[in-house]
Amino acid sequence: MNKILLIIQREYFTRVKKKSFLIMTILGPLLMGGVFVAIALMDKVDTEQKKILVVDETLVFKDRFADSERVDFLSTELPLRMARHAAADSGYFGVLYIPATANVSALEKAVVLYSESQPGMEVVDRIESTIEKEINEQKYIEAGIDPEKLAAIRTNVQVGTRDMEDQQTSTPLASGLGFAGGFLIYMFIFIYGAMVMRGVLEEKTNRIIEVIISSVKPFQLMMGKIIGVALVGLTQFMLWVVLTTLIFTVVGTSMGGDVADKEMVQSVVQSGQMPLNAEVQQIQPQDALSKVTGMMATVNFPLMIGMFIFYFLGGYLLYSALFAAVGAAVDAETDVQQFMLPITIPLIISYVAAINVLNNPQGNIAFWFSIIPFTSPIVMMVRIPFGVPWYEVALSMVLLVGGFIFTTWLAGKIYRIGILMYGKKPSYKELWKWIRFHQ
Repeated sequence: MNKILLIIQREYFTRVKKKSFLIMTILGPLLMGGVFVAIALMDKVDTEQKKILVVDETLVFKDRFADSERVDFLSTELPLRMARHAAADSGYFGVLYIPATANVSALEKAVVLYSESQPGMEVVDRIESTIEKEINEQKYIEAGIDPEKLAAIRTNVQVGTRDMEDQQTSTPLASGLGFAGGFLIYMFIFIYGAMVMRGVLEEKTNRIIEVIISSVKPFQLMMGKIIGVALVGLTQFMLWVVLTTLIFTVVGTSMGGDVADKEMVQSVVQSGQMPLNAEVQQIQPQDALSKVTGMMATVNFPLMIGMFIFYFLGGYLLYSALFAAVGAAVDAETDVQQFMLPITIPLIISYVAAINVLNNPQGNIAFWFSIIPFTSPIVMMVRIPFGVPWYEVALSMVLLVGGFIFTTWLAGKIYRIGILMYGKKPSYKELWKWIRFHQ
């Protein structure tokens, strides 16, 4: 046990004292914040306007196309052929052609946008929504329905969600927290699992491993590496949480209360908890703040943090043992790929399944993928904010611990033999012989 502790200390302090660790610990939150800032800046910087000539032979859509920051619609009475030449000569993006038809319903598939390059989704969506609106109004008139009365009787239902104890809940908030937690576990398993594999491979290729195992058993060395790197990951994650909190606190304070209040109102509206209409203009910032505070208060953060730490450690320990076995089995990083695929496929499947789980967190896919050890770290983390029966969580935890023990035993057999094998590229058949080998 003392030897394992010594290896853990060596792995931990060797990595924590590296400049790369300190740099990434500081840059991590800044880079994540920079991504969101870059997205906002790109939206503001991308102000190129596309000019589109509108040839409307029906005369129904005159002045119906509203200009936006990126698209200008210019009506013309030129025939289609002349309009296309004029657009090309003037540098316009394209020509929207609305042909004359026997009835308005025929326009649904008759409208054409001619352009030099493939139009983006924003341009197509704006054109389709405008034409659909006008066609619907024409159909209402033909059917003897007053569009104004129809608009007046339309309803906008906002369903509030509460638990059985009458406490407010928020599906968008639960989805965001769950998916963020699952994504972090997915990312950390890849990063730190690969770190274990590279560490083993480096020591093997440098022949340092021959000196080390003269005083410790291969299994002790493997466990020390796995646990040491896990502590490095937890340390970096905790520092990221602290630094991110400080950065958002400082930025929020420097931006001032008015900007924060406006963003708060917008976030509440987008979450679907308030009506998106003119009444939003009358919402007091204090009301929006209390609304969001109330939603955040429904989240059991101690449970979320506890579950994150458990499933991060459980998933990491399960996969890092396999990563260590891969590092011990090969002689060069170029040989890693053939053994990495079977390990990474369950991780990728669980990430894809997490999207389905957000839509149906109590379904069969959600249940089975949160129970199977190879997918439960990510999928269960996505389900936790929605509320999971305690017996399902307990079963998932027990199986994850069992899966970790099994993969560690399996990887230990490969690690014990592969760590001293040089000059031979192992195959899956060879690995199976190592697993069956009895010492």
